[in-house]
Amino acid sequence: MPIGYSYKPAGPMDRAYRWLSRATSRFSGDADQLPSPEAMQGFVRAQRLAYACVVHVSRLLKPGMTEIEAAGLLADYLKTHGTERFLHRPFAWFGEHARFDGYHGYADFHPSERALREGETAILDVSPIVDGYIGDVGYATSLGAHAELAWAKVFLLQLRERIPALFAGSMTPAEIWSEIDRLIAEAGYANIHAKYPHCVLGHRVFKVKPKTGKPIRIGTRSFGWFSLETNMVFLKLGLSAALTPEHVGKKLGLWAIEPHIGWEGGGAKFEEILVVEPTRAYWLDEQVPHVLEARTADAGCA
Repeated sequence: MPIGYSYKPAGPMDRAYRWLSRATSRFSGDADQLPSPEAMQGFVRAQRLAYACVVHVSRLLKPGMTEIEAAGLLADYLKTHGTERFLHRPFAWFGEHARFDGYHGYADFHPSERALREGETAILDVSPIVDGYIGDVGYATSLGAHAELAWAKVFLLQLRERIPALFAGSMTPAEIWSEIDRLIAEAGYANIHAKYPHCVLGHRVFKVKPKTGKPIRIGTRSFGWFSLETNMVFLKLGLSAALTPEHVGKKLGLWAIEPHIGWEGGGAKFEEILVVEPTRAYWLDEQVPHVLEARTADAGCA
C-alpha cells in the first residue's frame, strides 16, 4: 500500500480496496462497547504513564541524539515504571522526519540514525499497556525555541476543541476525516496522518489480557513494530478499528485520535483518547501536557 492518500482512486486495485474498507468498517464487533467507570480509570492510568514518559524524555533531548537513542530512552522509562508491554514500540521522529519527508515505505517510520539538531522539531509517540489497558499518545516538542511549532500547537488545540462535536454529530468517521483534512489544508499545513498505514486519523483502543514480561513480536519491519497480541486484536476487528477516509461504521467507543500536520522541514501532532457515547463525545482526560502548557502560557500572558 503506497504512502499517502488521494480522494480519487489510483486504479482498479485501489478502488476494490476502498470498497472493501467501507464494507468491513460497518462490522465493529464489541469494539463499540463503552467501558465501565472502573475500566475508564484504567485507560486514564495508561494514558498518563504514556504522557509522563514522553514529557520526561523530551527534557533529555540534546543535539546529536539519534531517533534510535530517543526511542530507547522512551522504552527504558516505560520499563522502569512498570511495563514492558506496548501497542507499538516507541517512535521518535526528528526534523523533516516529523513530516515523513523521504519516506518510501512503512518500514521507514522506524527510528533511525537521524540526529537531532538545535532548533528542530521532534515527535515522540508511545503506547504502553498498563494492567491490560492501552494508552497511546503523541507529543511534539523542539530543541530550543521554534516559532512554527508554537503556531502549529495553537492550531492543533483548535482542532482538539472541534473534534468532540464532530464525533457527537451525525457525520460518519469518513466525513470527519475529510473535514479535518479540509481544516488542515485551510490552515496551510500538510496532512501527515494521510501518510500513516491506511491513512488513519485514529484507531480504537481496547483492553487486552493483563500479562507481565516482554511482548511477543513477529518480524522486524512494519508488522513487527506492533506486539503480537495487539496485532491479533486488530486483525479480529479489521478495518472497523481504524479511522480511515473510508470508514462509514459506528463511532461509539474509545478512539486514540492523532491529527498530524507538517510544514517545510518539520511536523507536529497530538494523540489522546476520545470517548464517544451515544449523545456526546469528550476527551478522556483534560490533564494532558499540550493543554496544561497552553493554560500556563495563557496565564503568563495575562
